[in-house]
Amino acid sequence: MANITRYDPFQDLFDDLFKGFFVRPVMGEGAQGTVARMKIEVAENKDAFTVKAEMPGVKKDDIQVNIDGDQVSISAEVKQEKEVKEGERVVHSERYYGKVARAFRLGHEIDEAKAAAKYTDGVLELTLPKKAAAKSKQIAVQ
Repeated sequence: MANITRYDPFQDLFDDLFKGFFVRPVMGEGAQGTVARMKIEVAENKDAFTVKAEMPGVKKDDIQVNIDGDQVSISAEVKQEKEVKEGERVVHSERYYGKVARAFRLGHEIDEAKAAAKYTDGVLELTLPKKAAAKSKQIAVQ
């Protein structure tokens, strides 16, 4: 026996229109699209952390990395470059323009002086050496 379902041509239209509307936050103040989330990967060995962050479409000069103790913050801005051709209009765009930022703690102090950053093919790679633990010193009592 077969199941019979009623076809509703407007259901697909509304599903596509509101797809993800309540799932992802929508940006305000005239910004385009939805808020982008920077995807990161953190690896650790005995001497350092390695952080890889996907940042496609970002220029190297628009990336900022700040280190404060064990906290790392990465921010970038993707600028919209409009190339308007006469007689052409954008029908659909899923590209993101605006600021994106991510901050996290690593649980170990970072040696800011030895930290290094490299940006290649849309991936930011940070090498964050761990700060040597301060050794305790015994003081003689007089």
